[in-house]
Amino acid sequence: MKIFILLSSFITLVSGQSRPNVVIVITDDQGYGDLACHGNPVIKTPNLDKLYSESTVLTDYHVAPTCSPTRAALLSGHWTNRTGVWHTIMGRSMIRENEITLGQHFQQDYATAMFGKWHLGDNYPYRPEDRGFEEVYRHGGGGVGQTPDVWNNSYFDGAYFHNGKIEKAKGFCTDVFFQKAHEFIKKKANSNEPFLAYISTNAPHGPLHCPQKYLNLYKDQKAGIAAFFGMITNIDDNVGKTRKLLVDLGIENNTIFIFTTDNGTASGRTVFNAGMRGQKGSEYDGGHRV
Repeated sequence: MKIFILLSSFITLVSGQSRPNVVIVITDDQGYGDLACHGNPVIKTPNLDKLYSESTVLTDYHVAPTCSPTRAALLSGHWTNRTGVWHTIMGRSMIRENEITLGQHFQQDYATAMFGKWHLGDNYPYRPEDRGFEEVYRHGGGGVGQTPDVWNNSYFDGAYFHNGKIEKAKGFCTDVFFQKAHEFIKKKANSNEPFLAYISTNAPHGPLHCPQKYLNLYKDQKAGIAAFFGMITNIDDNVGKTRKLLVDLGIENNTIFIFTTDNGTASGRTVFNAGMRGQKGSEYDGGHRV
């Protein structure tokens, strides 16, 4: 995981107020072909396209073909099998206690927070609050409504764990996670405290739901594709809002912004897969090249 190594090396070279803030956005089940900048002729991702045009892009970047292993590797800097995470269920998604996470590395000199999907363990000592993240706002399990999430939870007006306590929320889950991240970023920027914000969306993982205005953008597509692409365009809007917030706070030039995803597409292959074979769960490029 070169991203992790480069960040850790860079941060050791800087001190005091020169320490860069770090924002990491990782999506769930969005593949390489689920971006307009990668050639998808249907999807609308203007903010991510802009980020792509302004960024260093890893064009041969490979992850695990399912979500928890990728997250464990990203957060630990280690090959996923070493972390003890090689599946998403049956206890195979719990990151080993001896793995030091990105949150723990940053915690010494940074304010640390995670928002959204964790999926590396829901009990002590596997939770994000046990692994270096001081501010945590997340759903349980591998998705909203999955065991052991809040019973009967929903993508709209759901309930989430805020530092271990259940809180009701208003709005679509992705919007809520970004809103909470924005509150954290504002607070730390205003106090001149460097921060790590790990924003891990459960979207566009199924079940496929999104606000109606995003469905309307893809009304000519089948229902499943419309919702899948709508969820991604909603993420795109939130990425745009996050980058604008950094500009408004005057910290955009001192913030490293990373966007990635956890595995190949789950639903977009029938529209565009960038010429690759396979999708989520596959050993072929479509399952892990993102």
